[in-house]
Amino acid sequence: MTVTYTARVANARFGGFSKLLLLWRGSIYKLLWRELLCFLGLYMALSAAYRFVLAEEQKRYFEKLVIYCDQYASLIPVSFVLGFYVTLVVHRWWNQYLCMPLPDALMCVVAGTVHGRDDRGRLYRRTLMRYAGLSAVLILRSVSTAVFKRFPTIDHVVEAGFMTREERKKFENLNSSYNKYWVPCVWFSNLAAQARREGRIRDNSALKLLLEELNVFRGKCGMLFHYDWISVPLVYTQVVTIAVYSYFLACLIGRQFLDPVQGYKDHSLDLCFPIFTLLQFFFYVGWLKVAEQLINPFGEDDDDFETNFLIDRNFQVSMLAVDEMYDDLAMLEKDLYWDATEARAPYTAATAFLLQQPSFQGSTFDIALAKEDMQFQRLDGVDGPLGEAQGDFLQRLLPVGTAGGGLLGRRLSLLRRKNSCVSEASTAASCACTGAPDGTAPECSCGDPLLDPGLREPEPEPPTCPEPLAPIPGPAAEPFTTVPIPGPRGQAPPWLPSPIGEEEENLA
Repeated sequence: MTVTYTARVANARFGGFSKLLLLWRGSIYKLLWRELLCFLGLYMALSAAYRFVLAEEQKRYFEKLVIYCDQYASLIPVSFVLGFYVTLVVHRWWNQYLCMPLPDALMCVVAGTVHGRDDRGRLYRRTLMRYAGLSAVLILRSVSTAVFKRFPTIDHVVEAGFMTREERKKFENLNSSYNKYWVPCVWFSNLAAQARREGRIRDNSALKLLLEELNVFRGKCGMLFHYDWISVPLVYTQVVTIAVYSYFLACLIGRQFLDPVQGYKDHSLDLCFPIFTLLQFFFYVGWLKVAEQLINPFGEDDDDFETNFLIDRNFQVSMLAVDEMYDDLAMLEKDLYWDATEARAPYTAATAFLLQQPSFQGSTFDIALAKEDMQFQRLDGVDGPLGEAQGDFLQRLLPVGTAGGGLLGRRLSLLRRKNSCVSEASTAASCACTGAPDGTAPECSCGDPLLDPGLREPEPEPPTCPEPLAPIPGPAAEPFTTVPIPGPRGQAPPWLPSPIGEEEENLA
C-alpha cells in the first residue's frame, strides 16, 4: 500500500522533514538494514583480524593493501553512473502511473451519449463499462503480481462478475497466442455500433466521441503491457550494480584504520567504527535500493501501486456514473450570487486575512517611473507638426552628403515619380489647382516636387505605352471583334505603385 505523508509536509517549518525520519514503513531503513549490517559485520571482522590475528609481517603487507585499495577506489564513477540510472528509473516509474487505465472520462461520455431509461438502455451502458473494466483487469493481472494473486485464472474473473460464461467461451475460442487484453475493447466497439443502429446513440458525432475515448483507454492498457515487456536494458542495471558493490568491496579494505605508530599518511587516528564510510554506504546503496523498488511498481512493496484498490474503485464509480446517476439531476435553482454584481465566496475566520492581500495584476505593475520619464518624445530631426513627421521613412534612411542620395536615392526617386500608363485626366484630378478663367490649363503650382516641373529633377524619358493592336478575330457570328486599347497615359500620382525594374538599366 502506498505510503502517503503529504499532510505532514503541507507547510514548511523548522525541521519539517525530520519528522519523517522516524517512520518505518516504506522507509530506507526497512530496505537497507540487512545490507548495512552485512557490510558492518565484514568490516569489523577484517579490523579484528588485522589487530589480533595477523603477525607483524602480515600486518605490514595488509597495510600496503589498505593504502592501495583506498587510493584506487575513487576511480570507480559511482555517483555519475548511479545518478543517471536512478533518474531514468524515477521517470519511468511516474510514466507508468500515468498509463493506469482510469475510466472517468469514458464513463462520462457513455452516460452522455448512450440514451434510454429503460432496461435496454441501462443494459447497454453497464455492459459497455463492464467491458472497459474487464480490459483493465486482464492487463493488470498480466503485469501486477498482486492482481494475479487475486485473479489467478479466467474462472476467477468470471466468478468476480467481470465476464459472463458466454463471453468466456468466445474469449477462449479466439485462436491467438498473444495477450488478449484487447478483446473486450473490440466487444465495446461492436456494442457501441449496435447501439447506434438502434438509435441509443443519436448521431455519428456521439459515436465518434465514444470510440475516441475508448481508444485512449485502450492505449493506456497497451502502454502498461509495453512497459512490462520492455525493461531498462539489463546491461545498464548490471553496470550500476557492479559499480556500487565493487566500490564498497574496495572500501571494506581501503577504509580500515591502521596503526598510527607506523606513520602512514592520513592514518594518524585509530578508530574501530567507520562512521563516514557507513554514511557513504547508506547513501549510495540506499540510492540503488530506491531504484530497485521503483523499477517495477506493480509488485508488493510498500510504495508499489495499489492496483487492487484501483480495480475496486474504477468498477464501482463507473457503474454508479452510467446507472444510478444517469439522467439524475437536481432541480435548477438560482445560485446565491444571482443578483450580485461581484460574486465572492465567503472566508472562514482562519482564512479572513487573505481578503487583505491585493490580487496579482502582473509583475510590471510594481514598476515606478519618474514624471519626466513618462513624457512622449518627438522623433529625431522632426520640428514640424505631427502630420509632417509621418513622412517618407526611407528618405530619412538615405546617406547624407551626396546629391540624390546615391544609387539608392535615385531608385527611390524613380519609384516615386515614374508610373506606367496612367491617364492625364487622373493626374489633373489629383492636382489641387483649378483651371484658368479662359479655359486653358494652368501650370500646376501645388508645390509638390513630384508634380511641379520647376521643382523636379531631370529624369529619363518615360516609356511609351504600346501601340494599339490589330483587331482580333471573333466568333463566327461576328467576323471581327475590336478590343479597345487605351491611349497614351500621362504622369501618375506618386501614391500609385510603379515597377522600376524596366528603368534600372538607365541608372547605370
